[in-house]
Amino acid sequence: MDTNGVGWIGAIVVGAVAGWLAEQVMKSNMGLLMNIILGIVGAIVLNAILAAIGFSFGTGLIAYLITGFIGACLLIAIARMFRGRRV
Repeated sequence: MDTNGVGWIGAIVVGAVAGWLAEQVMKSNMGLLMNIILGIVGAIVLNAILAAIGFSFGTGLIAYLITGFIGACLLIAIARMFRGRRV
């Protein structure tokens, strides 16, 4: 897992914040564990997409937070497309 230079504990904390922010913006109700998962997985997925096109937000906490937030929002939107209801 690429934690973007923030370490495992930082990835969990920043992932939780990113997931929570995405939950608020997307008007979702996921819970703490799912927020952590969304933030971390969202950051990993978006990092891979950005690397494929040659772009990066950089490294560190702020970059990981931005990447995790955007990635988590994308994951929530994709889940809504497949579920056909609000996630």
